[in-house]
Amino acid sequence: MLTKRKTIRKYIRFYGQVQAVGFRWTAMQAAKLYGVTGWVRNEYDDSVSMEIQGTERQIDDVIAAIDRGTYIVIDRMEVKTLETVEEERGFRVKYH
Repeated sequence: MLTKRKTIRKYIRFYGQVQAVGFRWTAMQAAKLYGVTGWVRNEYDDSVSMEIQGTERQIDDVIAAIDRGTYIVIDRMEVKTLETVEEERGFRVKYH
């Protein structure tokens, strides 16, 4: 019997070599590929923030795809679980 996978939402802050290396573009492509919603944004302290919504597996797959980026080096991540946003459609780059 198949069961529906639980949708979750996470806020993730990425540190390392994550700006000016195609991080946001890679995140957009991976989000499309794995069918997640949310957003990604460069921060003023050279980190990158992301809110991502999907199943645990989808989110893990997106992060793994980003980590495989040619010039992207993720040193560490801070992760928080958030409430889901039911009406959200798509994944986008946010600007300040």
